[in-house]
Amino acid sequence: MEKPEVGFGQHLMLDGYGCPYDYLTDLDRIYEFLNQCPDVIHMTKIMPPYAFKYSGKVPQDWGLSGFVLIAESHISVHTFPEKGYLSIDIFSCKSFDADKAIDYSEKVFRIATREIQLVDRGLEFPRNIGVVTRFLTDERKNMRI
Repeated sequence: MEKPEVGFGQHLMLDGYGCPYDYLTDLDRIYEFLNQCPDVIHMTKIMPPYAFKYSGKVPQDWGLSGFVLIAESHISVHTFPEKGYLSIDIFSCKSFDADKAIDYSEKVFRIATREIQLVDRGLEFPRNIGVVTRFLTDERKNMRI
């Protein structure tokens, strides 16, 4: 019996530290990262990236943010130039090579140190209802005394 594939998708969260100030303030760099990243991880870009400058209530928290929608979900970037920090999220309902995404991010932003979290989301989301139904029915039959 085929074991059902479950889970909605992968979510890569990358926190980058020690990035060059001029990289974190370069709107074109953010745009180009978002424009190329879907191709790097074999995803389907469904719109051009959107990148913009953000100025908040706390002056040192200003930065650049951007996102691109992909058919599989989204990719986002948020920079905090005064702190040498950026966060990147890649969420996809299709599996992707997280190492390739990390390597590409490190190269583009010259990340000195990083924190990585890779989470499987929606673990109870059944990919194929028919397969799940057959699997559970057989499991329940085997449990009967």
